[in-house]
Amino acid sequence: MTAQILSRRDLSFLLHEWLDVSALTERERFADHSRETFDALLEVSEDIAREHFAPHYRKSDLNEPTFDGETVRIIPEVKEALDRFAESGLLTGSVDEEHGGIQLPYTVSRACFAWFQAANIATSSYAMLSMGNAALLLAHGTPEQIERWAVPELEGRFTGTMCLSEPEVGSSLSDVTTRAVPQDDGTYRVHGQKMWISGGEHELSENIVHLVLARAEGDAPGVKGLSLFIVPKKLVNDDGSVGERNDVVLSGLNHKMGWRGTTNTLLNFGEGAHQPGGKGGAVGYLVGERGSGLAYMFHMMNGARIGVGAGAVALGYRGYLTALEYARDRIQGRPLEDKDPSAPAVPIVRHPDIRRMLLAAKAYAEGGLGLILYAAKLLDDSQTAPEAADRERADLLLDVLTPLVKTWPSRWCLKANDLAIQVLGGAGYTRDHDVEQLYRDNRLNPIHEGTDGIQSLDLLGRKVRMKGGAGLRLLAETIRATIAKAEGTAWAGQAAALEAALARAESVTAELWADGDPLTAQSNSWVYLEAVGHTVMAWLWLEQALAADAAEAGTGDSAASRGAASRSADDTAFYAGKRAAARYFFSHELPRVHPQFDLLESLDRTFADLDDAVL
Repeated sequence: MTAQILSRRDLSFLLHEWLDVSALTERERFADHSRETFDALLEVSEDIAREHFAPHYRKSDLNEPTFDGETVRIIPEVKEALDRFAESGLLTGSVDEEHGGIQLPYTVSRACFAWFQAANIATSSYAMLSMGNAALLLAHGTPEQIERWAVPELEGRFTGTMCLSEPEVGSSLSDVTTRAVPQDDGTYRVHGQKMWISGGEHELSENIVHLVLARAEGDAPGVKGLSLFIVPKKLVNDDGSVGERNDVVLSGLNHKMGWRGTTNTLLNFGEGAHQPGGKGGAVGYLVGERGSGLAYMFHMMNGARIGVGAGAVALGYRGYLTALEYARDRIQGRPLEDKDPSAPAVPIVRHPDIRRMLLAAKAYAEGGLGLILYAAKLLDDSQTAPEAADRERADLLLDVLTPLVKTWPSRWCLKANDLAIQVLGGAGYTRDHDVEQLYRDNRLNPIHEGTDGIQSLDLLGRKVRMKGGAGLRLLAETIRATIAKAEGTAWAGQAAALEAALARAESVTAELWADGDPLTAQSNSWVYLEAVGHTVMAWLWLEQALAADAAEAGTGDSAASRGAASRSADDTAFYAGKRAAARYFFSHELPRVHPQFDLLESLDRTFADLDDAVL
């Protein structure tokens, strides 16, 4: 295992010297916190992640969960790690104090959890799903539902899932066939199958709280007829004790290429294997109003999409650090300028092509982490900013960025894992090093929580067009504020390049929708996502570069940026690394967008007109 799984120094820079999260403590919700409490929780997170999650990363991959027809068996280290996580209180990081939470800013909670995702993405996924499930119930459940289902999840006694997809439905949720039959006592009996359900069956907790998307009997077809139901693995008695088994049955485990330590399941609801009260069907409890299920589920899914992006970053970051350590230790070859075969060999980090790959991986990983934490800060602002206008602005900007928050790390931090394998050479393809597993684990993220292709349709088809294009205008306005800050600095040239890319993004968006033809526009959505994603990432790298300059000079707005006299040699190297990654992104990555914008402007119909018979 590599000595590093994430960079404590980079997290500190992003949180304190760039985003200035300590300023959030001026808001009433976070008034009991300080930078000291934030840093202490980050340190606790790192310690638990390294001591209880990372050690069984390989073991859980080599020893997948098994099902003997009755019980799912998982290596014991998984439960031990999850119990330790729950005991720490981090399950309730951003939860209200009235529900036993720490009431942290989401930005800090997200940074804390990144340590666990980097240490062991499979084990941490059980906690991530439970936190999302509980958050949905806290937002939309009744007080009784919160007490009976969400509180035990936050205590670590129950775990949770989200059950959307079905074997024949996939991402087309309007075609969901799972049905819910209303009962005289106000409950429902649920019948159907759900596929690809992570954490759907195990013995890690006393109970599993399934949130199931289903159509109540008699409700309309399509997404507007879908409702959300709590369908527990086991029923809970009035005194809070866990009772008899509900009619929820594991049909089988899916065996994925990555996240092998996470059970992935096909679940049958209401097949008659268990009949609570002598009646057929799984007992379910309606959440909120009938017909609003998908809207409620998106509360969990949007958080999960940020979580998927964060997981992709964590895996890419760990891969980069692993490759960097290897490149500094591996002795092979001589400098290009030294032709003397008797000269001593050098670490491979001295070779330009290795440096190329490492700098690219650094730009993807550190840039992706910046994107995730920026989005998390927007979520905090959307909920706690003092002025309503600022809350609305943050909410709109986050809405526009969410497809990119999920997809850009899933695409480019996976590339960081790919480069890590290449840096290790032949060793990278073996199971003797983490990098091959990191790649397999990260390859799942382009599929998780809405495929990258679906996110591209959402970005171009809805997000940049909603409210008459207000979201895109706000994004452009925000980017141009950074460009203005760069005027007269060493980054003026990069700012000009960013302005050129941004202007093309605006004009191309208008061109794609000029004649109102959705088929032509949406057939180009993937290229659009790639080009706009890189434009956004160039903006965030310009933000990081300016913050690094200000922090090193002691002229930044945050308290952490002031005090240049105390800077160490390590700080100097760190800020130089930020500038190098930013320059790389502008010189090697941002230029990619212009051929993509050229293609988009041509209104290409290759995919729209293609006869599938030729494939």
